[in-house]
Amino acid sequence: MPERSATLIPALAQALTARHELIARLEAEQTNAYRLFHGTVEGRPGLTVDRYGDLLLVQTFHSPLSLAEEEAVTAFYAEACPGLDLIYNDRSHSNSRISNPLPPELLAKAEALREFSELGVKYNVQARHAGQDPWLFLDLRAARRKVMAEAVGKSVLNVFAYTCGVGVAAAKAGARHVVNVDFAESSLSVGKANARLNELPIRLRFVKSDAFAAMRQLSGIGQPKVVRGKRMPPFPELEKHSFDLVFLDPPRYAKSAFGVVDLVNDYPALLKPALLCTAEGGTLVCCNNVAQVDREAWADQLLRSARKAGREVREMEWITPEEDFPSTDGNPPLKTVLLRV
Repeated sequence: MPERSATLIPALAQALTARHELIARLEAEQTNAYRLFHGTVEGRPGLTVDRYGDLLLVQTFHSPLSLAEEEAVTAFYAEACPGLDLIYNDRSHSNSRISNPLPPELLAKAEALREFSELGVKYNVQARHAGQDPWLFLDLRAARRKVMAEAVGKSVLNVFAYTCGVGVAAAKAGARHVVNVDFAESSLSVGKANARLNELPIRLRFVKSDAFAAMRQLSGIGQPKVVRGKRMPPFPELEKHSFDLVFLDPPRYAKSAFGVVDLVNDYPALLKPALLCTAEGGTLVCCNNVAQVDREAWADQLLRSARKAGREVREMEWITPEEDFPSTDGNPPLKTVLLRV
């Protein structure tokens, strides 16, 4: 542990220096949210440091910081990034839940609702809330940037929308119609609040639904209310509708009465209904955040699955996380690909 402690602050300093040009560019784009330390490749696996406006969120996923390390990290950023509130969340337990208590004054800051900006779009953030993950994943900035460039005048479907960052960004960029689908009312509530923060030219639609039930209806496959004699849980009834741009960002694994999300073994189960929601000549953006999934093997699977569904991919473009999420081999854990179909 003493050796790890001795190398930690130099690693933080080196990471900050490496980002000086990037931060200047991002600030010029009205962005004050970015990763300051990506421990997986910058010297401390399992440690991340993210800035969200005036919040500095330090998280550990493999092992907690020692008290001495926590104090050293706090002192380093107090000098390097003055004026920011640093909150430390230890999520190294098996369930990834935050386990470290905070004194009352720090807990109040952790639970405070804050506002930050990415590419001119405003979002809310809390360091601690009823869930466990930050309300906006910063490694998806490159994907949101691409969506903003693509969305002008188009209809957009955002599936597994979480807090609807992609949908809000698309609307801000000039999309004519945006639908966000997520099963969690708590996430959609944050999305609605994000929409209210921005002067959007359109009213976004928020659909609380299982993704399979929503996509099957929108694609025209249909979602029966009874399957193999078993009554399905209630779900919103949606008319068939094709979208110019569909964004698919599923969790690693999830199971419901409507289907199983499994990014390792069965991405095609999601791809087919998403493809059928995508208009002819449209664009489908797919994400896979499982590190052990090989990028090229996954891409080949997508192409074969699209062909089998009767939708040939005309063009494929990788969307790589920006420089605050460095990768040693050019294959970051988050894989995002844009398909023209």
